[in-house]
Amino acid sequence: MDKSNHKQENPLISILVNVVIPVAVLSFLGKEKYLGPVWALVVGLAFPIAYGLRTLIRDRKADFMSIIGIVSVTLTGVFGILKLPPEYIAIKEAAIPLILGVAIVVSLKTPFPLIKKILMTESLFDVERLTHELKEKGNEAVFEKRLVGLTWGFASSMFLSAVLNYALAKYILTAEPGSEEFTAQLGKMTGLSHIVVLVPCMAVMFWVMNKLFNTLTELTGCKLDDLLAAHHREKAAPKPAAVPD
Repeated sequence: MDKSNHKQENPLISILVNVVIPVAVLSFLGKEKYLGPVWALVVGLAFPIAYGLRTLIRDRKADFMSIIGIVSVTLTGVFGILKLPPEYIAIKEAAIPLILGVAIVVSLKTPFPLIKKILMTESLFDVERLTHELKEKGNEAVFEKRLVGLTWGFASSMFLSAVLNYALAKYILTAEPGSEEFTAQLGKMTGLSHIVVLVPCMAVMFWVMNKLFNTLTELTGCKLDDLLAAHHREKAAPKPAAVPD
């Protein structure tokens, strides 16, 4: 069995578990006659945490972005259960993407740039062939130089996320921590963040990925399909015509 196929996630299930269910639980089950504010918080956030941990255990490797997501959701739950001021959640919402963006930029000065761990993955590219083609064409140094620009582009999406996350949390979280209203506001913030925050950041990410694809095809002289990981190439390849009897 192709392991890469096993690791592909159904995006609808991911959206359901990470967005729809938590928003529904926090928004509608936080009243005392149902789960109450604390248990609604525990149950609602347990879904994305469990889903993230399941993915890490199943794939048997530490996915950087998954770990960040699990930490973020867990901290939201802890802050809510401890009834800490909304300011703490707003700072946390901004701090995680801000720290990630700074770490990505700083890592350029190390032998292990995070941009490669995040974008240049074996699940997306045939890394071995990609490295060979760059070396064969003598463009390794050129690629590393262009990777700096791509890194700043990727980091800018993190910085944008930090600003939008903080502004959204400050705008929505106005109720008393631990109250039914506050739990509902957390649900609202979770839902809106995928529009207010995710859409602009994804637009920046698409631009960065497009630049990355153009850079790789230019420097290797290969078509993009030839540089993709095996399971992506299989999807892109046309099916052979049926041979008549």
